[in-house]
Amino acid sequence: MPRIYYIIMLFERKTIRRLLEWKKLPDRKPLLIRGARQVGKSTLIRQFAGTFTHYIEVNLEKEQYRRLFEQIDDIKYLTDAIFLTAQLPRTDQPTLLFLDEIQEAPKAIQQLRYFYEEMPQIHVIAAGSLLEFALKKVPSFPVGRIEQRVLHPFDFEEFLMALGHQQALDELRTVPCHEYGHQILMDLFHTYTLIGGMPEVIRTYITEGSVANLGRIYDSLWQSYRDDAEKYASNPSERKIIRHILETAPAEKDRISFEGFGHSVYRSRETGEALRALDLARVIRLVYPATATVQPMNEDPKKRPRLQFLDTGLLNWALRIQPEMMGIHDLQSVYRGRIMQHMIIQELQAQYDSPLYRPHFWVREKAKSSAEVDLLFPYKQFLIPIEIKSGSAGKLRSLHQFIERSGHPYAVRLLGNRFSVEKVTTPGGIPYLLMNLPYYLGARIPQYMEWFVSQYPMKT
Repeated sequence: MPRIYYIIMLFERKTIRRLLEWKKLPDRKPLLIRGARQVGKSTLIRQFAGTFTHYIEVNLEKEQYRRLFEQIDDIKYLTDAIFLTAQLPRTDQPTLLFLDEIQEAPKAIQQLRYFYEEMPQIHVIAAGSLLEFALKKVPSFPVGRIEQRVLHPFDFEEFLMALGHQQALDELRTVPCHEYGHQILMDLFHTYTLIGGMPEVIRTYITEGSVANLGRIYDSLWQSYRDDAEKYASNPSERKIIRHILETAPAEKDRISFEGFGHSVYRSRETGEALRALDLARVIRLVYPATATVQPMNEDPKKRPRLQFLDTGLLNWALRIQPEMMGIHDLQSVYRGRIMQHMIIQELQAQYDSPLYRPHFWVREKAKSSAEVDLLFPYKQFLIPIEIKSGSAGKLRSLHQFIERSGHPYAVRLLGNRFSVEKVTTPGGIPYLLMNLPYYLGARIPQYMEWFVSQYPMKT
Protein backbone atom coordinates (compact mmCIF):
# COMPACT_ATOMS: atom_id res chain seq x y z
CA MET A 1 0.00 0.00 0.00
CA PRO A 2 1.35 3.44 -0.89
CA ARG A 3 -0.33 5.14 2.06
CA ILE A 4 2.23 5.77 4.83
CA TYR A 5 1.58 6.52 8.48
CA TYR A 6 4.42 7.36 10.79
CA ILE A 7 6.38 10.05 12.20
CA ILE A 8 8.74 10.35 14.95
CA MET A 9 8.50 13.94 16.13
CA LEU A 10 6.97 15.99 13.35
CA PHE A 11 7.84 19.69 13.18
CA GLU A 12 5.63 22.30 11.61
CA ARG A 13 7.09 24.12 8.63
CA LYS A 14 6.00 27.59 7.59
CA THR A 15 5.52 26.24 4.08
CA ILE A 16 2.44 24.36 5.32
CA ARG A 17 0.59 27.69 5.40
CA ARG A 18 1.48 28.33 1.77
CA LEU A 19 0.31 24.83 0.85
CA LEU A 20 -3.03 25.47 2.53
CA GLU A 21 -3.41 28.62 0.42
CA TRP A 22 -2.58 26.59 -2.70
CA LYS A 23 -5.19 23.99 -1.71
CA LYS A 24 -7.95 26.63 -1.75
CA LEU A 25 -7.09 28.11 -5.15
CA PRO A 26 -9.93 27.64 -7.67
CA ASP A 27 -7.46 27.48 -10.58
CA ARG A 28 -4.91 25.40 -8.68
CA LYS A 29 -2.09 23.86 -10.72
CA PRO A 30 -0.09 20.71 -9.89
CA LEU A 31 2.75 21.67 -7.56
CA LEU A 32 6.37 20.65 -8.09
CA ILE A 33 8.44 20.85 -4.90
CA ARG A 34 12.16 21.27 -5.53
CA GLY A 35 15.07 21.38 -3.12
CA ALA A 36 18.23 19.57 -2.13
CA ARG A 37 18.19 16.07 -0.73
CA GLN A 38 17.21 15.67 2.95
CA VAL A 39 15.59 19.08 3.47
CA GLY A 40 12.24 17.45 4.34
CA LYS A 41 10.22 17.55 1.11
CA SER A 42 8.46 14.21 1.53
CA THR A 43 7.85 14.71 5.24
CA LEU A 44 6.30 18.12 4.57
CA ILE A 45 3.85 16.71 2.03
CA ARG A 46 2.89 13.79 4.28
CA GLN A 47 2.08 16.28 7.02
CA PHE A 48 0.03 18.33 4.58
CA ALA A 49 -1.83 15.15 3.59
CA GLY A 50 -3.46 15.20 7.01
CA THR A 51 -5.71 18.02 5.78
CA PHE A 52 -7.27 15.75 3.11
CA THR A 53 -9.94 13.07 3.32
CA HIS A 54 -7.98 10.78 1.01
CA TYR A 55 -4.26 10.56 0.31
CA ILE A 56 -2.36 8.51 -2.25
CA GLU A 57 1.41 8.37 -2.26
CA VAL A 58 3.12 6.99 -5.33
CA ASN A 59 6.86 6.39 -5.11
CA LEU A 60 8.22 6.40 -8.65
CA GLU A 61 11.38 4.62 -7.58
CA LYS A 62 9.17 1.53 -7.52
CA GLU A 63 8.83 -0.27 -10.82
CA GLN A 64 5.10 -0.96 -10.52
CA TYR A 65 4.27 2.76 -10.31
CA ARG A 66 6.89 3.98 -12.76
CA ARG A 67 5.55 1.54 -15.35
CA LEU A 68 2.06 3.08 -15.11
CA PHE A 69 3.37 6.49 -16.18
CA GLU A 70 5.60 5.05 -18.87
CA GLN A 71 2.89 2.90 -20.47
CA ILE A 72 -0.34 4.89 -20.04
CA ASP A 73 -0.88 8.15 -21.90
CA ASP A 74 -4.56 8.79 -21.20
CA ILE A 75 -4.62 10.76 -17.96
CA LYS A 76 -8.07 9.56 -16.86
CA TYR A 77 -7.11 5.95 -17.43
CA LEU A 78 -3.83 6.59 -15.61
CA THR A 79 -5.70 8.10 -12.65
CA ASP A 80 -8.01 5.06 -12.50
CA ALA A 81 -4.95 2.79 -12.47
CA ILE A 82 -3.38 4.78 -9.61
CA PHE A 83 -6.55 4.59 -7.51
CA LEU A 84 -6.87 0.87 -8.23
CA THR A 85 -3.25 0.21 -7.25
CA ALA A 86 -3.78 2.23 -4.06
CA GLN A 87 -6.99 0.28 -3.35
CA LEU A 88 -8.97 3.48 -2.94
CA PRO A 89 -12.36 4.20 -4.50
CA ARG A 90 -12.86 7.28 -6.69
CA THR A 91 -14.69 9.88 -4.64
CA ASP A 92 -15.74 13.51 -4.67
CA GLN A 93 -13.98 14.04 -1.33
CA PRO A 94 -10.71 16.06 -1.35
CA THR A 95 -7.89 13.80 -2.51
CA LEU A 96 -4.15 14.50 -2.52
CA LEU A 97 -1.98 12.59 -4.98
CA PHE A 98 1.71 12.75 -4.07
CA LEU A 99 4.19 11.67 -6.74
CA ASP A 100 7.42 11.13 -4.82
CA GLU A 101 10.85 10.74 -6.44
CA ILE A 102 9.37 12.00 -9.71
CA GLN A 103 12.86 12.45 -11.15
CA GLU A 104 12.84 8.67 -11.74
CA ALA A 105 10.10 9.07 -14.37
CA PRO A 106 10.71 12.18 -16.52
CA LYS A 107 7.56 11.37 -18.49
CA ALA A 108 5.54 11.87 -15.29
CA ILE A 109 6.81 15.47 -15.11
CA GLN A 110 5.51 16.06 -18.61
CA GLN A 111 2.16 14.45 -17.71
CA LEU A 112 1.56 16.88 -14.83
CA ARG A 113 0.03 19.32 -17.32
CA TYR A 114 -2.76 16.84 -18.10
CA PHE A 115 -3.74 16.60 -14.45
CA TYR A 116 -4.20 20.37 -14.57
CA GLU A 117 -6.16 20.31 -17.83
CA GLU A 118 -8.27 17.17 -17.38
CA MET A 119 -8.34 16.25 -13.66
CA PRO A 120 -8.43 19.57 -11.78
CA GLN A 121 -10.47 18.07 -8.92
CA ILE A 122 -7.41 16.08 -7.75
CA HIS A 123 -4.74 17.94 -5.79
CA VAL A 124 -1.38 16.85 -7.23
CA ILE A 125 2.02 17.46 -5.65
CA ALA A 126 5.27 16.05 -7.00
CA ALA A 127 8.71 16.10 -5.39
CA GLY A 128 12.08 14.49 -5.72
CA SER A 129 15.81 14.85 -5.38
CA LEU A 130 18.00 16.15 -8.23
CA LEU A 131 14.93 17.36 -10.11
CA GLU A 132 17.00 19.95 -11.93
CA PHE A 133 18.83 17.16 -13.74
CA ALA A 134 15.64 15.24 -14.54
CA LEU A 135 14.09 18.35 -16.08
CA LYS A 136 16.78 18.27 -18.77
CA LYS A 137 15.31 14.96 -19.96
CA VAL A 138 11.77 16.32 -20.33
CA PRO A 139 11.26 17.09 -24.04
CA SER A 140 8.27 19.37 -23.45
CA PHE A 141 8.23 20.91 -19.98
CA PRO A 142 4.66 21.95 -19.04
CA VAL A 143 5.35 25.69 -18.77
CA GLY A 144 2.33 27.53 -17.37
CA ARG A 145 0.63 24.27 -16.36
CA ILE A 146 2.46 23.61 -13.11
CA GLU A 147 3.62 25.68 -10.14
CA GLN A 148 7.11 25.26 -8.72
CA ARG A 149 8.38 25.94 -5.22
CA VAL A 150 11.66 25.32 -3.41
CA LEU A 151 11.99 23.95 0.12
CA HIS A 152 15.01 25.04 2.17
CA PRO A 153 16.46 23.88 5.50
CA PHE A 154 14.72 25.15 8.64
CA ASP A 155 15.13 28.86 9.27
CA PHE A 156 15.52 30.31 12.78
CA GLU A 157 11.79 30.84 13.23
CA GLU A 158 11.11 27.19 12.35
CA PHE A 159 13.87 26.14 14.75
CA LEU A 160 12.07 28.01 17.55
CA MET A 161 8.80 26.39 16.47
CA ALA A 162 10.46 22.98 16.74
CA LEU A 163 11.74 23.85 20.22
CA GLY A 164 8.25 24.95 21.21
CA HIS A 165 9.67 28.22 22.55
CA GLN A 166 6.56 30.38 22.17
CA GLN A 167 7.91 33.38 24.09
CA ALA A 168 10.96 33.59 21.84
CA LEU A 169 8.72 33.23 18.79
CA ASP A 170 6.45 36.05 19.96
CA GLU A 171 9.43 38.31 20.47
CA LEU A 172 11.00 37.37 17.13
CA ARG A 173 7.74 38.21 15.35
CA THR A 174 7.39 41.61 17.05
CA VAL A 175 8.49 44.56 14.88
CA PRO A 176 10.47 46.26 16.25
CA CYS A 177 11.67 43.79 18.84
CA HIS A 178 12.03 44.62 22.54
CA GLU A 179 15.33 44.91 24.34
CA TYR A 180 14.37 42.48 27.09
CA GLY A 181 14.29 39.49 24.72
CA HIS A 182 17.65 40.23 23.11
CA GLN A 183 19.96 37.94 25.07
CA ILE A 184 17.61 34.96 25.00
CA LEU A 185 17.24 35.22 21.24
CA MET A 186 20.98 35.70 20.78
CA ASP A 187 21.70 32.54 22.77
CA LEU A 188 19.13 30.53 20.81
CA PHE A 189 20.44 31.89 17.52
CA HIS A 190 23.96 30.92 18.57
CA THR A 191 22.78 27.31 18.94
CA TYR A 192 20.92 27.44 15.63
CA THR A 193 24.00 28.82 13.83
CA LEU A 194 26.09 26.07 15.42
CA ILE A 195 23.91 23.13 14.33
CA GLY A 196 22.17 24.51 11.22
CA GLY A 197 18.73 23.80 9.85
CA MET A 198 18.75 20.26 8.46
CA PRO A 199 15.60 18.49 9.75
CA GLU A 200 17.31 15.32 10.99
CA VAL A 201 19.94 17.35 12.86
CA ILE A 202 17.29 19.46 14.59
CA ARG A 203 15.21 16.39 15.45
CA THR A 204 18.22 14.67 17.02
CA TYR A 205 19.29 17.80 18.89
CA ILE A 206 15.84 18.24 20.43
CA THR A 207 15.42 14.56 21.22
CA GLU A 208 18.81 14.21 22.90
CA GLY A 209 19.20 17.78 24.18
CA SER A 210 22.82 17.84 23.11
CA VAL A 211 25.09 18.50 20.13
CA ALA A 212 27.39 15.63 21.11
CA ASN A 213 25.93 13.03 18.75
CA LEU A 214 25.27 15.18 15.69
CA GLY A 215 28.55 14.30 13.96
CA ARG A 216 27.25 11.00 12.62
CA ILE A 217 24.30 12.78 11.00
CA TYR A 218 26.50 15.40 9.33
CA ASP A 219 28.74 12.57 8.14
CA SER A 220 25.79 10.72 6.65
CA LEU A 221 24.36 13.82 4.96
CA TRP A 222 27.66 14.91 3.45
CA GLN A 223 28.37 11.37 2.27
CA SER A 224 24.99 11.26 0.51
CA TYR A 225 25.93 14.39 -1.46
CA ARG A 226 29.30 12.88 -2.37
CA ASP A 227 27.57 9.68 -3.50
CA ASP A 228 25.27 11.72 -5.72
CA ALA A 229 28.27 12.87 -7.76
CA GLU A 230 27.39 10.01 -10.10
CA LYS A 231 24.10 11.78 -10.86
CA TYR A 232 25.45 15.34 -10.95
CA ALA A 233 28.20 14.57 -13.44
CA SER A 234 27.84 14.14 -17.20
CA ASN A 235 31.11 12.19 -17.56
CA PRO A 236 33.82 10.52 -15.40
CA SER A 237 36.11 13.56 -15.53
CA GLU A 238 33.39 15.88 -14.23
CA ARG A 239 32.54 13.34 -11.53
CA LYS A 240 36.14 13.47 -10.30
CA ILE A 241 36.14 17.27 -10.24
CA ILE A 242 32.83 17.39 -8.34
CA ARG A 243 34.24 15.11 -5.68
CA HIS A 244 37.31 17.34 -5.42
CA ILE A 245 35.10 20.41 -5.01
CA LEU A 246 33.02 18.78 -2.27
CA GLU A 247 36.23 17.95 -0.40
CA THR A 248 37.91 21.35 -0.74
CA ALA A 249 35.13 23.95 -1.10
CA PRO A 250 34.47 24.44 2.64
CA ALA A 251 37.99 25.79 3.12
CA GLU A 252 37.79 28.30 0.27
CA LYS A 253 38.06 31.90 1.43
CA ASP A 254 35.33 34.35 0.46
CA ARG A 255 35.24 34.94 -3.33
CA ILE A 256 36.60 32.11 -5.44
CA SER A 257 38.46 31.60 -8.71
CA PHE A 258 37.55 28.66 -10.93
CA GLU A 259 41.09 28.23 -12.26
CA GLY A 260 43.04 25.92 -9.95
CA PHE A 261 40.14 25.62 -7.51
CA GLY A 262 41.12 23.96 -4.23
CA HIS A 263 44.84 23.93 -5.14
CA SER A 264 44.11 21.72 -8.14
CA VAL A 265 45.28 21.70 -11.74
CA TYR A 266 41.72 21.96 -13.07
CA ARG A 267 41.05 24.63 -15.65
CA SER A 268 38.43 27.32 -15.26
CA ARG A 269 35.99 25.70 -17.71
CA GLU A 270 36.17 22.30 -15.98
CA THR A 271 35.66 23.73 -12.52
CA GLY A 272 32.88 26.01 -13.74
CA GLU A 273 30.90 23.13 -15.23
CA ALA A 274 31.25 21.07 -12.04
CA LEU A 275 30.25 23.97 -9.80
CA ARG A 276 27.23 24.71 -11.96
CA ALA A 277 26.17 21.08 -11.59
CA LEU A 278 26.39 21.39 -7.79
CA ASP A 279 24.49 24.67 -8.04
CA LEU A 280 21.70 22.90 -9.92
CA ALA A 281 21.59 20.28 -7.16
CA ARG A 282 21.38 23.15 -4.61
CA VAL A 283 24.21 21.62 -2.56
CA ILE A 284 26.68 24.46 -3.21
CA ARG A 285 25.29 27.58 -4.86
CA LEU A 286 27.18 30.24 -6.76
CA VAL A 287 26.43 33.74 -5.44
CA TYR A 288 27.44 36.36 -7.98
CA PRO A 289 27.96 40.08 -7.35
CA ALA A 290 26.01 42.98 -8.79
CA THR A 291 27.46 46.36 -9.64
CA ALA A 292 24.28 48.46 -9.76
CA THR A 293 23.15 50.67 -6.87
CA VAL A 294 19.65 51.15 -8.29
CA GLN A 295 17.02 48.76 -9.59
CA PRO A 296 17.10 46.53 -11.54
CA MET A 297 19.70 44.18 -10.07
CA ASN A 298 22.44 43.43 -12.60
CA GLU A 299 24.17 40.17 -11.71
CA ASP A 300 27.64 39.95 -13.27
CA PRO A 301 28.60 36.28 -13.88
CA LYS A 302 32.02 37.37 -15.17
CA LYS A 303 33.11 38.48 -11.71
CA ARG A 304 34.32 36.11 -9.02
CA PRO A 305 31.44 34.59 -7.02
CA ARG A 306 31.10 33.39 -3.45
CA LEU A 307 30.02 29.90 -2.45
CA GLN A 308 26.85 29.35 -0.44
CA PHE A 309 26.47 25.87 1.05
CA LEU A 310 23.11 24.22 1.56
CA ASP A 311 23.38 24.56 5.33
CA THR A 312 25.63 26.41 7.77
CA GLY A 313 25.66 23.48 10.19
CA LEU A 314 27.09 21.26 7.47
CA LEU A 315 29.69 23.92 6.67
CA ASN A 316 30.67 24.19 10.35
CA TRP A 317 31.04 20.43 10.53
CA ALA A 318 33.14 20.28 7.35
CA LEU A 319 35.43 22.99 8.76
CA ARG A 320 35.59 21.24 12.17
CA ILE A 321 34.92 24.55 13.95
CA GLN A 322 31.84 23.65 16.03
CA PRO A 323 33.82 23.14 19.28
CA GLU A 324 35.41 26.57 18.79
CA MET A 325 32.00 28.17 18.17
CA MET A 326 30.56 26.85 21.41
CA GLY A 327 32.86 29.02 23.48
CA ILE A 328 32.67 32.27 21.49
CA HIS A 329 30.44 35.18 22.46
CA ASP A 330 30.38 37.10 19.13
CA LEU A 331 29.86 34.73 16.20
CA GLN A 332 31.09 37.42 13.81
CA SER A 333 34.61 36.59 14.98
CA VAL A 334 34.32 32.97 13.80
CA TYR A 335 36.22 32.16 10.62
CA ARG A 336 36.81 35.83 9.85
CA GLY A 337 33.09 36.58 9.77
CA ARG A 338 32.36 34.07 7.02
CA ILE A 339 30.04 31.87 9.11
CA MET A 340 27.74 34.70 10.12
CA GLN A 341 27.65 36.03 6.57
CA HIS A 342 26.76 32.54 5.37
CA MET A 343 24.07 32.15 8.03
CA ILE A 344 22.34 35.45 7.23
CA ILE A 345 22.21 34.63 3.52
CA GLN A 346 20.82 31.18 4.33
CA GLU A 347 18.18 32.79 6.54
CA LEU A 348 17.13 35.32 3.92
CA GLN A 349 17.14 32.71 1.15
CA ALA A 350 14.73 30.54 3.15
CA GLN A 351 12.07 33.26 2.95
CA TYR A 352 11.65 32.75 -0.80
CA ASP A 353 10.29 29.58 -2.38
CA SER A 354 10.69 30.68 -5.99
CA PRO A 355 13.26 28.61 -7.93
CA LEU A 356 14.40 31.87 -9.54
CA TYR A 357 15.45 33.62 -6.31
CA ARG A 358 19.17 34.24 -5.84
CA PRO A 359 21.00 36.38 -3.29
CA HIS A 360 23.59 38.91 -4.45
CA PHE A 361 26.31 41.08 -2.98
CA TRP A 362 27.68 44.35 -4.36
CA VAL A 363 31.13 45.20 -5.68
CA ARG A 364 32.81 48.25 -7.13
CA GLU A 365 36.16 47.25 -8.55
CA LYS A 366 38.25 50.29 -9.37
CA ALA A 367 42.00 50.71 -9.17
CA LYS A 368 41.92 53.17 -6.27
CA SER A 369 38.43 52.82 -4.80
CA SER A 370 37.25 49.21 -4.75
CA ALA A 371 34.38 48.39 -2.41
CA GLU A 372 32.23 45.41 -1.44
CA VAL A 373 28.92 45.18 0.45
CA ASP A 374 27.93 41.81 1.90
CA LEU A 375 24.36 41.59 0.64
CA LEU A 376 21.84 43.44 -1.51
CA PHE A 377 18.11 43.37 -0.76
CA PRO A 378 15.66 44.58 -3.41
CA TYR A 379 12.85 46.52 -1.72
CA LYS A 380 10.28 48.25 -3.93
CA GLN A 381 12.24 50.72 -6.09
CA PHE A 382 15.37 50.51 -3.92
CA LEU A 383 18.41 48.27 -3.66
CA ILE A 384 19.20 48.13 0.05
CA PRO A 385 22.85 47.56 1.05
CA ILE A 386 23.35 45.18 3.99
CA GLU A 387 26.57 44.75 5.94
CA ILE A 388 27.13 41.80 8.26
CA LYS A 389 29.76 42.80 10.79
CA SER A 390 30.63 44.39 14.09
CA GLY A 391 32.30 47.77 14.37
CA SER A 392 31.26 51.39 14.40
CA ALA A 393 29.41 53.12 11.57
CA GLY A 394 32.53 55.14 10.80
CA LYS A 395 34.27 51.98 9.50
CA LEU A 396 31.61 51.18 6.93
CA ARG A 397 33.58 52.53 3.98
CA SER A 398 31.93 50.32 1.33
CA LEU A 399 28.47 51.10 2.65
CA HIS A 400 29.24 54.81 2.38
CA GLN A 401 30.31 54.38 -1.23
CA PHE A 402 27.12 52.54 -2.07
CA ILE A 403 24.88 55.15 -0.43
CA GLU A 404 26.62 57.98 -2.24
CA ARG A 405 25.59 56.35 -5.53
CA SER A 406 22.16 54.91 -4.63
CA GLY A 407 19.91 57.97 -4.40
CA HIS A 408 18.15 56.73 -1.25
CA PRO A 409 18.93 56.99 2.49
CA TYR A 410 18.41 53.38 3.69
CA ALA A 411 21.08 50.90 4.83
CA VAL A 412 21.10 47.87 7.12
CA ARG A 413 23.78 46.37 9.33
CA LEU A 414 23.52 43.01 11.09
CA LEU A 415 25.63 42.63 14.21
CA GLY A 416 25.60 41.31 17.77
CA ASN A 417 24.12 44.46 19.30
CA ARG A 418 20.52 45.37 20.05
CA PHE A 419 18.11 46.85 17.52
CA SER A 420 18.53 50.55 16.75
CA VAL A 421 18.33 53.15 13.99
CA GLU A 422 21.04 55.78 13.74
CA LYS A 423 21.75 58.76 11.55
CA VAL A 424 25.04 58.54 9.66
CA THR A 425 26.85 60.81 7.21
CA THR A 426 29.18 59.57 4.50
CA PRO A 427 32.64 61.14 4.03
CA GLY A 428 31.12 62.93 1.04
CA GLY A 429 28.53 64.59 3.27
CA ILE A 430 25.51 62.45 2.30
CA PRO A 431 23.23 61.74 5.29
CA TYR A 432 21.52 58.37 5.58
CA LEU A 433 19.78 56.06 8.04
CA LEU A 434 21.43 52.91 9.30
CA MET A 435 19.16 50.25 10.79
CA ASN A 436 21.11 47.96 13.12
CA LEU A 437 19.58 44.50 13.40
CA PRO A 438 20.81 41.76 15.74
CA TYR A 439 21.88 38.64 13.85
CA TYR A 440 18.76 36.69 14.78
CA LEU A 441 16.63 39.05 12.68
CA GLY A 442 18.29 38.10 9.39
CA ALA A 443 15.20 36.22 8.21
CA ARG A 444 13.03 39.18 9.19
CA ILE A 445 14.70 41.70 6.89
CA PRO A 446 11.60 41.94 4.62
CA GLN A 447 9.36 42.84 7.59
CA TYR A 448 11.87 45.26 9.07
CA MET A 449 12.37 47.04 5.75
CA GLU A 450 8.61 47.59 5.61
CA TRP A 451 8.75 49.12 9.10
CA PHE A 452 11.94 51.09 8.35
CA VAL A 453 10.65 52.85 5.25
CA SER A 454 7.21 53.54 6.76
CA GLN A 455 8.75 55.08 9.91
CA TYR A 456 11.35 57.11 8.00
CA PRO A 457 9.76 58.02 4.65
CA MET A 458 12.09 59.35 2.04
CA LYS A 459 11.90 63.12 1.64
CA THR A 460 10.92 64.30 -1.81
